[in-house]
Amino acid sequence: MLSTLRALFVTDPLVLLATAFMGTVSLITSLFDASGRAQHRMAQRWGRLLLKISRARVRVEGLEHLPEGGGCVFVSNHQSYMDIPAILPSIPVQFRFMAKKSLFRVPFIGYHLKRAGHIPVDRRDTRAALKSMSESARIVRERGIAVLIFPEGGRTPTGMREFKDGAAYIAIKAGVPAVPVGITGTRRMLPMDSLLVRPADVLLRIGEPIPTGGLTVHDRHKLTAELRARVVELTSPENEPYAPGLSDT
Repeated sequence: MLSTLRALFVTDPLVLLATAFMGTVSLITSLFDASGRAQHRMAQRWGRLLLKISRARVRVEGLEHLPEGGGCVFVSNHQSYMDIPAILPSIPVQFRFMAKKSLFRVPFIGYHLKRAGHIPVDRRDTRAALKSMSESARIVRERGIAVLIFPEGGRTPTGMREFKDGAAYIAIKAGVPAVPVGITGTRRMLPMDSLLVRPADVLLRIGEPIPTGGLTVHDRHKLTAELRARVVELTSPENEPYAPGLSDT
């Protein structure tokens, strides 16, 4: 009961205020930096702030696997809306998200996503989605930045869905490694059926990059299957963090 009241009257209001404030600052920053790099740094600060407000503890493993030069496709499972603030400050490279096109039509949020250089994808239109993926590959290849994709296509209440082929397609077209990322613990912070943010221990594991040299887009299904298997391994139950003194308060 106490944890519910704290989430309702302290944590959630502070999360909303912090998001509104940092979003406004980031939007102002974007007027002076069209590259999106400054906005990414602001987003990392936003993530750290939300984790502090939520009293979440994030442990990161596998930073030694980050490719040199930054250009890659991060492929992560998606447990919760809190995945994003947990991932942003935990991976110390510039990257952009691929987000569903409908988010870009939301007032304030959509404009911010566009100014920050994130990439819209229309999942209902195959041709438009393919164009978005090709554009993502071009950005990764030419700008030397990374893209992070949740290939399940959305959050899951339990387990992990099958992966869509978009992440593999982009990595192959860009000629960069695909890097599996497994995140656990955020589902306890903010489950799909809840609006209350609670404390939890979070584990973010970065796997070894999978090279795409010599692959063609016809190999995307095989690469997708390998990526999912790697992410499943990174999020296996024995790697699930749990601290009763923190998560159950």
